[in-house]
Amino acid sequence: MKFSFFTSLLIGISLLYNCSDAHDTIIINDDSPNTSIYIPTPGTTFEWRLDELPANFTTEAEVIDIDAFDVSSELVANLKDQGKKVIAYLSVGSVEDFREDASDFPTEVIGNVYEGFEDEKWLDIREIDLLAPIMQARLNMIQEKGFDGIEPDNINGYQNNTGFNLTEEDAKIYSRWLIEEAHSRGLSIGQKNAEELIPEMVDEFDWLLTEDAFVDDFCQQLNPYISANKAVFFVEYTDRVSQEDFQNLVCPEATSQNFSAVLKDRDLTDVTFYCN
Repeated sequence: MKFSFFTSLLIGISLLYNCSDAHDTIIINDDSPNTSIYIPTPGTTFEWRLDELPANFTTEAEVIDIDAFDVSSELVANLKDQGKKVIAYLSVGSVEDFREDASDFPTEVIGNVYEGFEDEKWLDIREIDLLAPIMQARLNMIQEKGFDGIEPDNINGYQNNTGFNLTEEDAKIYSRWLIEEAHSRGLSIGQKNAEELIPEMVDEFDWLLTEDAFVDDFCQQLNPYISANKAVFFVEYTDRVSQEDFQNLVCPEATSQNFSAVLKDRDLTDVTFYCN
């Protein structure tokens, strides 16, 4: 995907310097057959909920990320009626045993158990031909439910013990396939973690979602997205950062870079703290 309006902010600005505010969201035309792709700009407010939500759920955030499978079309429509942009959480690099299509994955693409998640196993993302029918069906479901975009989780198998010899290049190839499939359906798609891929993928993904960037000290690697006028949804967790440290340490740095920072419980339910 090509863009013609990137701002010329400097990449790699120190966390001690302020970035300009840009809280509006934008719609741009895409080369795909569908009409437009949603690209949130820096400072767009964000919420992330993977628990069960009622159809009449409301949020103050401009963008909300919810589970692709568990939510109803009615909930998506309700949120959009509130003027929200609605993102679908979808694991694209693992198979979760509890998903309705789990049995569709061929055994040859299923690898090791995802450490810490006994009902989840890594996928061989090199086998795009085998994964394509399943992922395309999922994207069709997301489109039919009315979502504005997807959060593709677990593209970073190369960082983990998957049972496959995955590389960063494999992640880039798979990501580009996912981007093309999402954009062809008019869906926005963000980069999830995998910060090593940012220099090459920032012009292709539409936004960035990171976890633990502050405590793991890779905040400055996120700046290319801000320079490209794309939102960085910046999530820290209460098991590693206290609410006090979030406000006093994380927020000043996140705000200076125009990251959209939130503090969440790792189960991604109703605990959400924003910068004051």
